[in-house]
Amino acid sequence: MAPFPGSGLAKGLAVTLRTMTRKTVTEQYPDAQPELAPRTRGVIGLFEENCTVCMLCARECPDWCIYIDSHKETVPPAAPGGRERSRNVLDRFAIDFSLCMYCGICIEVCPFDALFWSPEFEYAETDIHELTHERDKLREWMWTVPAPPALDPAAEEPKEITAARKSAEKLAAAARAESAEPPAAGPTSAEPPASGPGGAGGPGTTASGPSGSGSEGGDA
Repeated sequence: MAPFPGSGLAKGLAVTLRTMTRKTVTEQYPDAQPELAPRTRGVIGLFEENCTVCMLCARECPDWCIYIDSHKETVPPAAPGGRERSRNVLDRFAIDFSLCMYCGICIEVCPFDALFWSPEFEYAETDIHELTHERDKLREWMWTVPAPPALDPAAEEPKEITAARKSAEKLAAAARAESAEPPAAGPTSAEPPASGPGGAGGPGTTASGPSGSGSEGGDA
């Protein structure tokens, strides 16, 4: 059944009338700070220790607002006779927030958890050049990154923790089985020592004769 003409206009006016009857609530910012959502996209913080200069965030950024410079250093071998290795050392990591579109792709593609969202949004500047935050400024934003939410009690256990727990359980079971294993059977002090014929405990003697005299051959 097709709606009657003007039904959409009537619905829109009904929404307007309901809104007009509600009390207007104005947040007195900046005197009163707003209550931000836990996943607010305010500014990006850099955890420099986790950055391996893989350049993945800069390549995937649709605005090309991430600038990274690095150089290679030679690392001596860890053990004598080993080979020297080379590693990337971060020289510059900057984000131009005048170009950033806050899509969060750089944070999602980072394989080493070096970039995080911070809910801070009060970083307006009078000069547009000041919106390019260098590595030191990005590191300061890490102090404002909220703690990660608690895991769901019904969530699946991470694979790494599951593998480690199973390995620990196997080692504990093997240790319990080894400690509960009985000792090997051997000669005891209650058994008489072996001796030759005619000696004590030999095949020609007994503990007591038929008459109980204990002499060889029965009666004297």
